[in-house]
Amino acid sequence: MTTKNPNYITPEGLQKLKERYHHLMNVERPKIVEIVSWAAGNGDRSENGDYIYGRKKMREIDRELSWLSRRLKAARVVDPSAVEDRSKIWFGATVVIADEEDNQRKVVLVGEDEADASNGRISWKSPIARALRGASLGDLRTVRLPAGEKEWEVIDIAYPAPVAG
Repeated sequence: MTTKNPNYITPEGLQKLKERYHHLMNVERPKIVEIVSWAAGNGDRSENGDYIYGRKKMREIDRELSWLSRRLKAARVVDPSAVEDRSKIWFGATVVIADEEDNQRKVVLVGEDEADASNGRISWKSPIARALRGASLGDLRTVRLPAGEKEWEVIDIAYPAPVAG
């Protein structure tokens, strides 16, 4: 990943990626290495379920470690508490929007690796986030979704409190 496509992420999101990497590298992988070593010592590997499963699991862990490593290298931390223009929607904003029927929805614009739509955390690259970026209170924004266009009004914009320091 180049700096042309940085992996924007909140400080909390970066911490979670680091914790996942650390857990895989220092807890999960050593357990699997131990199982594979033990199983390899039991003779015929071609019919050894523990060995075969362990090797498969180790490949999965190594793939995830490689992916996490690339994401961490490309990470560009954006601290939402440091946003200066809090009157507009930018990365890290918590936004309340309402549709034509006044159905309200609360979303937080976060990095791709932090997105969890079921908990209102949407990628800053998602269609809704792209439409909302730069909007102010009261602005109407049209979002093109697979089911068609939907118009949302910005009801509230909030950011975490600045960290004293």
